[in-house]
Amino acid sequence: MNARVNDEHFEASYLIETPLDPEKVAEIMAGEQSCGTFIRVPGENDDLRARARADIVSVEEVEPVGQASMPSAWLERKAIGGPFRRAHVTIRFPVANVGANLSTLAATVAGNLFDLGEVTGLRLETVSLPRRFREQFCTPSQGVAGTRALLGVPSGPMVGSIIKPNVGLSSDEIARLVGLLCEAGIDFIKDDEIAADPVHAPLAERIPAVMAEVRKREDKLGRKVMVAFNITDETDAMRRHADLVAREGGSCVMASLNWCGFSAIETLRRSTDLVLHGHRNGYGAFSRHEALGIGFSAYQTLWRLAGVDHMHVHGLKGKFAQPDAEVIEGAQACLSKLTPDGIDDRVLPAFSSGQWAGTVPATWDAIKSEDVLFMAGGGVMGHPGGPSAGIESIREAFAAMRAGETLEKRAQTAASLREALDFFGAV
Repeated sequence: MNARVNDEHFEASYLIETPLDPEKVAEIMAGEQSCGTFIRVPGENDDLRARARADIVSVEEVEPVGQASMPSAWLERKAIGGPFRRAHVTIRFPVANVGANLSTLAATVAGNLFDLGEVTGLRLETVSLPRRFREQFCTPSQGVAGTRALLGVPSGPMVGSIIKPNVGLSSDEIARLVGLLCEAGIDFIKDDEIAADPVHAPLAERIPAVMAEVRKREDKLGRKVMVAFNITDETDAMRRHADLVAREGGSCVMASLNWCGFSAIETLRRSTDLVLHGHRNGYGAFSRHEALGIGFSAYQTLWRLAGVDHMHVHGLKGKFAQPDAEVIEGAQACLSKLTPDGIDDRVLPAFSSGQWAGTVPATWDAIKSEDVLFMAGGGVMGHPGGPSAGIESIREAFAAMRAGETLEKRAQTAASLREALDFFGAV
């Protein structure tokens, strides 16, 4: 195994499951995703292999499992059964095989590997890039610092909420709700992922109506609330709608990353300097099985190369299936540079799903930072004192963390937090 690392290669790490020798399977993976195939073919000479072949960096076997995670017709035809061995595999690929092509980078580190007959489980865990290769791809337009500047929130958490009901409201109804949230002192508002350009609230009508409400409150607040308009669509429509947001004085657009694809997001990034709020809806299809799919570290690396400014990480103690450890790992990854010696390409982790003041301590303990977009739907709109009290309760919870206090102690002098704890109950 060759452990050479330089600017000419990038690496990907995997968890594999197979009844075969993991080292032999790693060789198959390296060949399949570079210059090889299942047999050596004419033209695949030693010189070409030296230039284009992927190399195995390491194979570290872990505990086997008694039952296959996935079926394989290839193994069944060969009557090969368990036990099923698991191993962490790291493979190094030549940069020259890919170039500055994000879709092909993804096809190289993932692609047909998930279909290999030799494996009964395969999960892409990390993607690591050399600095000069990373710098050939898109970067955030605003990132953490730019978002703070646009929000007028130089310190503390950035508190957000989501338009609810998800769909069905008219443009005027949405605008009135945005106005209410602005009056309450919110920092950030976003559309739901399933509310993009519906007949009852088309973007061409909704964007001007909403931004009119935002502008009305700008003088009073001394800042402009950021609204993430969901412009998920085909590429040309997204660019048109981003242009409309910019003309109306908006600062942010949102897109459903998995369904738009790398190319559309890259094109959008290159055509606007608006904050790009990356929504990961559907990511569970890639991640929920421990031995299949794409881990968040690798996932967020690829999408950050498309130039997003914000990444959803879900929420701690929230309503979704991801364990808290995965949410924490995701937030920490977003707040770290992709290459330690490279450009500052950190992105803002967006916490959501069942969040309220009571989930703030877990968030604080996890990342010890207020560089978070903390979004609460019911935690703001459902607070018994109204949206203003809901927002204040979250800020009070973060203030308690900064001061080293418990929520209960802070609640003795913070009525909004007391109401939240009494109303929403135990975390």
